Amino acid sequence: MTLGETAKYVRSKNAGPFWMTIDVFCDSREAYDRLKASTVLRADSIAEVYHVDTNAVKRFEVDDLMVIKASLPRPYPQGSRHERDMHSGQQYVQLLDLDI
Repeated sequence: MTLGETAKYVRSKNAGPFWMTIDVFCDSREAYDRLKASTVLRADSIAEVYHVDTNAVKRFEVDDLMVIKASLPRPYPQGSRHERDMHSGQQYVQLLDLDI
């Protein structure tokens, strides 16, 4: 089973000119617990997918809402010459096919 099949909704968004946030929403406690226990959403796994330092990834679990959040540095500052996703709205796609 993949992250995209387990989560109800996954999104990424701008968190300022230098950071982006990825939100993983679950619609059942079972799915949420499965994702929390999975290695896919650990800081080191996210860092590997996005090619950033593990220590730069900030991961949060919001148990009441069944949401896992991760914030990490953007590959390029927002609006810079090489930046290709101004609002970081497409960055979550890299996680969807990862096996949990």
